[in-house]
Amino acid sequence: MSSDLAPRPSGAVPVVADGDNRYKAVQTKLDTLGRALDDAGLGLEELTRSIRRNAKRAEDAARDVDNAELDPKFVELTSNVGVALGGAAVQVKRLHETAQETADLSHETKRTHSKLYGALDDIRSGRREKTPRPGFFNR
Repeated sequence: MSSDLAPRPSGAVPVVADGDNRYKAVQTKLDTLGRALDDAGLGLEELTRSIRRNAKRAEDAARDVDNAELDPKFVELTSNVGVALGGAAVQVKRLHETAQETADLSHETKRTHSKLYGALDDIRSGRREKTPRPGFFNR
């Protein structure tokens, strides 16, 4: 009952949260976040399958323990492991759905951000003269 999933290094974050709000930096952050969530979704799918396989093994083991006429407490304990794993699989599936929804929203946000600010960035990037930072005229 092992898993091939490797944990991320402690403190690892997929996207640096800094104050760089330039157009290209925001696009990069949204892209990185979306890809990280997509990757997490794949890992969570595999984890769900693995947990379900292990739950089935625990159920089979409980049946075998019962058929071997061992003490009923061992049948119950082994069965409880299968039930607990089944519950864990449900929760991991919910987490996967949430990660996928968040990934979809980050991709949509990147597209919307591009639609709203891409042309402005092209204009500003193409100028040789410096232009005011966004928000300068709102003071």
